[in-house]
Order: sequence, then structure tokens, then C-alpha cells
Amino acid sequence: MTETTAARIIAAAETLFYEHGLRSVGVDAIAERAGVTKRTLYNHFQSKDALIAAYLEARDSATVERYRTWLGDRGRPLPERVEGMFAALADHARNPRWRGCGFTRAAVELAGQPGHPAVLMASRHKKRFAAWLEQELRDGGARDPRPLALHIAMMIEGAIAYMLIHGDTSYAMSAGEAAASLVASDMNEGASSRGEARLSIRS
Repeated sequence: MTETTAARIIAAAETLFYEHGLRSVGVDAIAERAGVTKRTLYNHFQSKDALIAAYLEARDSATVERYRTWLGDRGRPLPERVEGMFAALADHARNPRWRGCGFTRAAVELAGQPGHPAVLMASRHKKRFAAWLEQELRDGGARDPRPLALHIAMMIEGAIAYMLIHGDTSYAMSAGEAAASLVASDMNEGASSRGEARLSIRS
């Protein structure tokens, strides 16, 4: 029962924090939406900051899994998969309730409090996301997956920012084309290097 109540509180916090921001939403509104008393909320989460951290932690794995789904089948060429991931991001952003990345928004909103649990959680999430993407690129045949993953992660952030500012999902599509070109270039360089190495051995 305790887990169910905590999950309900986190779900209510997620909806309100994502739609309205961290600072503008009070614990009273979260408790009301969750159908619990304020006292019950504090029995599960010692403070609003603790609830914010729990809300972001709950989004962590779900966000990575969403991008994993968007990246798609490993049987397809890697550049095509990367471009498809950005196309899926564009589709996702067409939802009227889309507000961008909750982790980035939390870090920006609380930029003046670098030690805040939400800022630390956002940092951990971004690092985890980049590590996941690096592994996917490595498994897909990328020659130099670490810098490639960082470049693509920054393209994702940039696409999200521009879509939020301009309300235009074509930015994600453009970023996807650029990311796919980077991946293809990386893989072509790798293939060329391997070919040159074989020629050197033969000679």
C-alpha cells in the first residue's frame, strides 16, 4: 500500500511539475491531485525537494527507454536509425502537452542552486543518456562512438530548445539529417581505415 501511495504522489508531481514548472507547483496541489493529505505526502517524502528528486528519478529510465525505442531495430543501418530517432522526437513534440526535456528544464529553472537534488539528478541523467547512446553507437559499428554520442546528445538538446522556442518540429528533422551524416561519415572513415590497414599488411 505504501508503494502504491508513493507512486501515486510521484505521478501527480510528474504531471504538475512537467506542465507548470518546479517552483510554481506547491505540495498542496500535488497532494490534492494524488488524492492524499499533505501529511501523507510528507510521510513519504520529507520535503518538496525530495519529491522533485523522486519525480526526476522516475523519469530517468523511462526517458532512456523511450529513446531506445525510437532508435529502433539494430538490424537497420545505424545512420538510418539515428535519423529515425530524431523523426520520432519530432512526432513526440507535436503533442500539445509537450514541454521539452524535464531534466533540462529542472536544471535551467534551478541554475542558481547547483547543489539542488534536481540539478544533480539532471546531471546524472544526461551522463547516463550519453553513455547509453555511446554504447548503442559502438554496437552499431561506429568507429569513434564517445565523441559521436556527445555530438548527437547536444543535437538533441539543441533541437528540443529550438522546437520549444519556435514551435516548429522541423528543427528535429534537420538535426536528425545532420546527426545521420555524422554517423555515416564516422563509419565511412572507419571502413576506409580498415581498408588501408589491410593494404598495408599485404604490401
